[in-house]
Amino acid sequence: MLHLHIHPENPQARLITQAVERIRSGDVVVYPTDAAYAIGCQIGNKSAMERIAQIRNLGAKHQYAIMCCDLSDIATYAKVDNAMYRLLKANTPAVTTFILAATSEVPKRLMHPKKKTIGLRIPSNPVAQALLKELGEPLLTSTLILPDQKDPLDDPYDIENQLAKRIDVFIDSGFGTLSTTSIVDLSGENPVVVRRGVGDVSAFE
Repeated sequence: MLHLHIHPENPQARLITQAVERIRSGDVVVYPTDAAYAIGCQIGNKSAMERIAQIRNLGAKHQYAIMCCDLSDIATYAKVDNAMYRLLKANTPAVTTFILAATSEVPKRLMHPKKKTIGLRIPSNPVAQALLKELGEPLLTSTLILPDQKDPLDDPYDIENQLAKRIDVFIDSGFGTLSTTSIVDLSGENPVVVRRGVGDVSAFE
């Protein structure tokens, strides 16, 4: 496992580039977000995604999410009209994952099997933003919660201890938070708050 110590406020470009090269080569990465640490890989990499599903013990009906640096890619991956785009623009970046109707560009394995939806999140965390900008595309992502645990892993020592042999890259920016994102489903006629985490969801109630 490649362990990169990256500054939480001023990420070192050289180390971000190193991490992105590894992601592009098919590696699984653990990285910081503005909520808990997350585990991710390239959207198109099926074997890396299967490894994430195995690490987290995710079932076939799990709703995957993609982490984007801004809304510029949204039309590629999600069906949004002008009103919804404005709503998202006014409420991102955020510690909230939005569930949206997926486009045909999204690999079927990432969609919810029945609803044909995809989760989308835009973080404000400087390290996550630097990673996404350098990668030039969204990152398939999932909160780093292990199968037998209730809270996400937030201690770099625990992450290394428990996952060193199962992940390829660990971007260590110090202690994370035990908080999870809020989840808002925008795929139906009206917004539905699915989970109340640290993200402010008052605009959708």
